[in-house]
Amino acid sequence: MQNSQISHDIFKRSELEDTIDKILKTGDLEINDLVYLLKSTEIQRLGFVGNDIREKLFGKQVSFINNIILNYTNVCITYCKFCAFYRPPGHAESYTVSKEEILQRIIFAKTNYDIKQVLFQGGHNPKLNTEYFEDIFSTIRSKCPDIAIHGLSASEIDMIAKVDRSSYREVLDRLHKAGLDSLPGAGAEILVDEVKEIISPLKISSQTWLEIMETAHRLGIKSSATMMYGTVETIEQRARHILKIADLQRKTSGFMAFIPWSFEPNKTEIQENGTVQFAMGGFELLKMISVSRIAFNGLIDHLQSSWLTNGIGMAQLAIFHGSDDFGGTLIGEEVVSATGARSTELLESNIVNAIKSMGFIPVERNNNYDLIRKY
Repeated sequence: MQNSQISHDIFKRSELEDTIDKILKTGDLEINDLVYLLKSTEIQRLGFVGNDIREKLFGKQVSFINNIILNYTNVCITYCKFCAFYRPPGHAESYTVSKEEILQRIIFAKTNYDIKQVLFQGGHNPKLNTEYFEDIFSTIRSKCPDIAIHGLSASEIDMIAKVDRSSYREVLDRLHKAGLDSLPGAGAEILVDEVKEIISPLKISSQTWLEIMETAHRLGIKSSATMMYGTVETIEQRARHILKIADLQRKTSGFMAFIPWSFEPNKTEIQENGTVQFAMGGFELLKMISVSRIAFNGLIDHLQSSWLTNGIGMAQLAIFHGSDDFGGTLIGEEVVSATGARSTELLESNIVNAIKSMGFIPVERNNNYDLIRKY
């Protein structure tokens, strides 16, 4: 991975430049430096650096993937206060999708949209064991061998292990052999337990999330890392999240991408109880993208802007702050759409046009971020 040097015509000498130079030249991440950058209001200057690093790595290319999200169940017993999607067991609106319907959706999407990935995520359903997922994954693999399964967050793996009274390693190993290719980063939120105790007290701890991810990486299962910011966390707690991701990446090199996304409070318990009324907006997104690009320089190549929660316009601007990946088409998405915040599907043509209109070259990728088509 290439090192980025800051052009000295961008800055006059400043504490901001000194801090960024220190991180990029040494690779050392310290909590005080991250807090300083995350508190900065100099998003244009941060953006210059983020964009410079991105351009040295990827030139004018911005990637995306043709995929669907398959939310296989909304039954969940963790009752996260930031979620508008889940339903408790026995609720009139609860569902679990059958294997037959799952296969039908995937085959339809492959035929009509030429998808390369299924993002397979759902609630923490206490009736679903390892065999349920093994059966589904092996069927997908046999019927659609060229579609990657990017599925099951660390917290879902924890739920499956509890149902089967098994270890994380055994569950992950069995599912990997059945066809699971990689894990999404969901369930991380902010990797600080003081935050989790407020927004998701029944969900896995920060250490458990990291342990499951490390176990997956040791088994050869790559993953994404995410950060959901904008609930009750402090700037310092965001910085600690970044440090924990970086520490694990140094150990395993298992994270393919980092995806920061802004919490959408609409129709959630957090909004109803008055804790958070509004999403944080574009200023924090662009700063988060820039700082993440700087912090993960030399560690995690790919940085996704997540148009799903931030909107297409902000995802376009995020490219100029260091994001190199636009995410997926996300056909069939149900979790964010449950908030009623915005449209949660895009066609390939929409993404291609969004990237081209910013003067960049759209490239389609696969699950492993290999480029398979240039537009």
